[in-house]
Amino acid sequence: MLAKGITLRALELFEAIARTGTVADGARAVGLSLPAASQQLSNLETSLGTVVFDRAHRPLGLTPAGRILLHRAQAALSQIRQAQAELTVLDISHLKSLRLGVIDDFDTEITPNLVIALAKNLRNCDFHLTTAPSHDLTAMLAARTLDIAVAAAPQDALAGIREHRLLRDPYLLAVPRGFGLPKGGDMAALAALPLLRYDRTQFMGRQIEAHLARHRITLPDRFEIDSNQSIMALVASGTGFSITTPLALLRAKAFLGQVDIHPLPLAAMSRTISLFAPTDQRDDVATEIARTLRATMATRLIAPMQDLAPWLGDSFAVIPA
Repeated sequence: MLAKGITLRALELFEAIARTGTVADGARAVGLSLPAASQQLSNLETSLGTVVFDRAHRPLGLTPAGRILLHRAQAALSQIRQAQAELTVLDISHLKSLRLGVIDDFDTEITPNLVIALAKNLRNCDFHLTTAPSHDLTAMLAARTLDIAVAAAPQDALAGIREHRLLRDPYLLAVPRGFGLPKGGDMAALAALPLLRYDRTQFMGRQIEAHLARHRITLPDRFEIDSNQSIMALVASGTGFSITTPLALLRAKAFLGQVDIHPLPLAAMSRTISLFAPTDQRDDVATEIARTLRATMATRLIAPMQDLAPWLGDSFAVIPA
């Protein structure tokens, strides 16, 4: 039996503080007030009989006991989150047909799990799945060739479409492993490498170009590629650097051993991944699918990225309903 002060909420808070470096940021990440978070942390340390954070430093550092606890807590929480995702039951068995479009960034980690969950519930349903870039999916939704689309949210609202926001996906730098980027350096530090641009017909490519233009940054126009995997392969080979996102990085895990990632040395920028459905359709199906996606993303996306880049904090996060 766990001691009284060792609760799931306390472990989630502990993990969040270890990731963000402050009690205030950790509290915000798990939806607690600062006084409540402080009490949870105090109860946890009392139950363990030891302190888990070195409060003499900012950001907070882990004590030796804290490092042991973090390793075990992350493993336990990951298993619990996976179980939660697997136990999520979609209440959509009444559907007779479903035409679903999903952003291709979800191909590796999310779409296979979603399709399995749907297949278990759509017993008498004609099901059609399309994976494509966001701009294609939103166009298909507008043309009513899709019933639901999961895509990056465009700058302008889609007329007659309801949005369920799912994921905040911030932009960051990806450079070849070992590339000497000074801490806190600006874009000028990247002058030795060309920018590997995302295709500007894609929403991601247009958003990056607009952000660079706002900061009056002009970079040589040598590479423009519509394949995320190819861009990350080129970064890994030392050919150039990319402005990309955690979701895109996780899709290219095979290359991450040869890539370093850093905060974007410009004003923060992110894209939002959302589920879209026409307002004249029943919203229960969209709500159920969005609920399943949020649970799966917490396990398959957020937890692995926290291990890879803890400095992201809650900038890469599931957006609650």
